[in-house]
Amino acid sequence: MNEKDTICAVATPQGNGAIAIIRLSGDKAIEICDKLFYAKNKKLIKQKANTIHHGYIKDKKYTVDEVLVSIYKSPHSYTGEDSVEISCHGSVYIQQEILKALIKNGARLAGPGEFTMRAFLNGKLDLSQAEAVADLIASSNKASHNVALNQMRGGFSSELHHLRNELLQFISLIELELDFSEEDFEFADRGKLSELINKIYKLITVLRDSFSMGNAIKNGVPVAIIGKPNVGKSTLLNALLMDEKAIVSEIAGTTRDAIEDTITLNGVQFRFIDTAGIRKTKDKLETIGIKKTFEKVQKAKIILYLFDADDKPDKIEEAMQELEGKINQENQKILIALNKIDKLNEEQLKKEIEHITSHLSYKNFSIVPIAAKSKLNLNVLEKELLSIVGLDRINEDQVIINNIRHFEALQKSAEALERAKTGLDTGISNDLLAQDIR
Repeated sequence: MNEKDTICAVATPQGNGAIAIIRLSGDKAIEICDKLFYAKNKKLIKQKANTIHHGYIKDKKYTVDEVLVSIYKSPHSYTGEDSVEISCHGSVYIQQEILKALIKNGARLAGPGEFTMRAFLNGKLDLSQAEAVADLIASSNKASHNVALNQMRGGFSSELHHLRNELLQFISLIELELDFSEEDFEFADRGKLSELINKIYKLITVLRDSFSMGNAIKNGVPVAIIGKPNVGKSTLLNALLMDEKAIVSEIAGTTRDAIEDTITLNGVQFRFIDTAGIRKTKDKLETIGIKKTFEKVQKAKIILYLFDADDKPDKIEEAMQELEGKINQENQKILIALNKIDKLNEEQLKKEIEHITSHLSYKNFSIVPIAAKSKLNLNVLEKELLSIVGLDRINEDQVIINNIRHFEALQKSAEALERAKTGLDTGISNDLLAQDIR
């Protein structure tokens, strides 16, 4: 790759469509397009920036298509270079013919992500914003779209830039002290530095801890539906998906492998996993299915545990205890769904919920009564799922990270700040203190 080359590529998805867009970027983008563009008394090279022009693309005397050409001039373009966008008809043949003509006249095909790479190299985007472009393109729901858009606008970057500047002020003062080590001067106020380190450590911790939610938003929140055989897991999955995805049968052990599908609730994507019923069995295939159930449980953000509404509280407590050693109580939430509530009257149901609540030692749970077959209270279940994710507690401008590289960098930053804090408390030498802060 040569950064000085003029590059071109189809910017719209592959295949036939009504319209396609072909993008060029580089010093000769307008000049190359001008060689192919024909319009009455109009040369693109002489036109103003941010204008659109109607005409024809011709390869020598052969007319390829009637097009609209948009002109952007450096530095006011996505890449920071002169850029052109050709809007043509969406025929794959037309797209290829225009690309061939552009290449013959001095352009080359862009590599994967090269337009965004040039935007980064030319200072139009920083690295976290450039990474957010891919997340924005891949966003499949409102929540992931908002997170990516906020990062692309520089929400994450501006937060880090501010913290970095504050630390740099102290580094410069501490490193200045090294030049006057024999005079024993102290330019940096150690008390204020300690306060700043504590403040930044708290902010970094908040950003780092947001990764769990950000990753769930980006990839979908995994929800494992578990319970005894014939409790209604497959019926619930079908009801949530509004499709006959899983086989429903009165025969115990019908589901032997995990069945997955996604739905979007209020802009958040949930990945529901219907698992094999948990019970003791001699059937080898069913045993493998139950083993897979617990593997899915460990990866789930939410465990949707189904019980019959008339199950005894001690049976539910016993089932929860069996699950306790297989889950992470800090990062996983259990949602108990009492199914088949049409078996009980209102008073019986109230007592059942009170008994369960008082009997369970596990605290990170909530209870929702439902009837999966008749779809009763499914809206309440969906609201509870959204509440667990906690998007209603997020401000629109709040920075949430969803990139593992960002998480690792924040983790290392937090560790360095901890070392700097310890160094301040123990009177570590200035050169080591400055290195940790840097």
